[in-house]
Amino acid sequence: MPSGKTVMFPKLISVLGLLTLVVPAAVCQLNSNTASVTLRATLGESLTVAASPSTIAIPLVSGGTAAGTSPVAITTTWVLSTARTAVTLVGFFSSASVALTNGASTPVNIPASEVLGQMTTGSPTTFTAFTQTAPLGAAGAGLTLFSEALTGINRTANRTDNLNLEINLAAQPQLPAGTYTGTLNIQAQAL
Repeated sequence: MPSGKTVMFPKLISVLGLLTLVVPAAVCQLNSNTASVTLRATLGESLTVAASPSTIAIPLVSGGTAAGTSPVAITTTWVLSTARTAVTLVGFFSSASVALTNGASTPVNIPASEVLGQMTTGSPTTFTAFTQTAPLGAAGAGLTLFSEALTGINRTANRTDNLNLEINLAAQPQLPAGTYTGTLNIQAQAL
């Protein structure tokens, strides 16, 4: 019997050895093919302007200069492509001859040349009349408020500037009493 046990033991070892060779092949990792997904993300260009307050009171002075009761805070925000080189902000009236009017049946008008703007963080650091032919608005009724060159670090940016306004009636000392209204348009352009 002792010799039979010896023969059985090597057979058991060889069967176990065969099982270890067969089992790993049956439980080996199996990988699939690789599927690919292309991601396409688009950030569109945007350019917005917000102005506050929306109404400014200017207590006129006959034959003199009157300042607005508060500045207009203008926030310009942009996200622009590398094709753009500058952002320009312009204030303008729809007519050079009629910036404000009293709305009477025989209207009396205040021309754009008598309305002045100042933006100490922009282009007109001193009070300047709205007499430019700006890239936006009517000829002779605009004022460029700032022009900012674009670089790699400011293609997405915003800025807030204060626009101070005055009306100089030195050229109209005989302006009749009344309420004069008009609309100053403020618009940005990306070039």
